Amino acid sequence: MPVIGLLNHVQITIPVGAESEARAYYCRLLGLVEIEKPESLKGRGGLWLQLGELQIHVGTEDGFDRRTTKAHLAYEVDDLEHWRSVIAGAGPHDRGERPHPWLRALRDSRSVRE
Repeated sequence: MPVIGLLNHVQITIPVGAESEARAYYCRLLGLVEIEKPESLKGRGGLWLQLGELQIHVGTEDGFDRRTTKAHLAYEVDDLEHWRSVIAGAGPHDRGERPHPWLRALRDSRSVRE
């Protein structure tokens, strides 16, 4: 019987026109690598990121209150306090939402390996 082997990508959304803000957050602050979108999808806005073997597709969507969703990405990190400090040091997000609404959970990898 055929099986599903791996998760290829996840899709999250940001407000239309917030690509530069997303790049600053995901690429410069968190250090994720932006990868090129296929030519046929470039006109739709957003960006694609690579995290290990997983792609994160960041699409654009308006008319949605991101404070009302449970959707999130949870990162497994090797130093939880370091990443909490990095995120706190970046200051609050300027759209009136809770700080950094695109990163709502961090998971310390040591907690599952000890």
